[in-house]
Amino acid sequence: MSATPPLSKATGYGVVVGLGFLFAFGMMLTTFVLRRYNNELQTSEAFSTAGRTVKSGLVSSAVVSSWTWAATLLQSSSVAYKYGVSGPFWYASGATVQVILFATLAIELKRKAPNAHTFLEVRNGLLNSSGLAETACKAIRARYGPATHGVYIVFGLMTNVLVTAMLLTGGSAVVTSLTGVPTAAACFLLPIGVVLYTMFGGIKATFLTDYVHTVMILIIIFLFAFTAYATSSVLGSPGVVYDKLVAAAERHPVAGNAQGSYLTMRSQEGVVFFVINLVGNFGTVFCDNGY
Repeated sequence: MSATPPLSKATGYGVVVGLGFLFAFGMMLTTFVLRRYNNELQTSEAFSTAGRTVKSGLVSSAVVSSWTWAATLLQSSSVAYKYGVSGPFWYASGATVQVILFATLAIELKRKAPNAHTFLEVRNGLLNSSGLAETACKAIRARYGPATHGVYIVFGLMTNVLVTAMLLTGGSAVVTSLTGVPTAAACFLLPIGVVLYTMFGGIKATFLTDYVHTVMILIIIFLFAFTAYATSSVLGSPGVVYDKLVAAAERHPVAGNAQGSYLTMRSQEGVVFFVINLVGNFGTVFCDNGY
């Protein structure tokens, strides 16, 4: 018999629909204000590239918000439980290497193909000294042929399908656990607000929303950290956390860790996970057009 959700279905629908429309209204209002008082024109170029004027702060917040998804929250907690402190460390390390490499590559890409929008167009832009990229269909086909062009399209499409499915099902599972709202209903209702503000504001609206999300994420992280290490009646200090982890290792030693400890970086399974995470995240970053 399943446990009763702590919140009602009405609360769940209110949060999913109400909060979604609140975000959508806020971004639509921001877009209107920018058009009215900042004379921003919403052309197709501005819609897909935000005028190519996004600063490093918004880009950083977008990366943080985009990668704090179901895999981050669930997998990082899971590997911490199984491998100790090495798990979340290798999870974070495996997610930052690709961003650093892609950011370095992006500097050169912007020089060689300043008008490209997608990674398929980039390869054509590198071929043209003028940097004017053609359509995605002609770009990779012109240089590598139809077979390679098809492979890149399939990789990019499947990456975005999997990421979207992960985000929707992960978020819907949380809503279902907390409120009892059917998972299928949550999957259909959650994207409505995103679709609305993206239609009106383009990619710039998503960057602004990511900034708000990042602020909320940081607030939640600080609350959790201070609760665990300062105010909790169960833990309440770093020393107590350390002692309980030592005691847990004595009761249930971690296989493959030095002395079975949760507090060591010498973890065989943790290193294996790092390699898998590193390889997998290359596909996520380099096949996701958002990056």
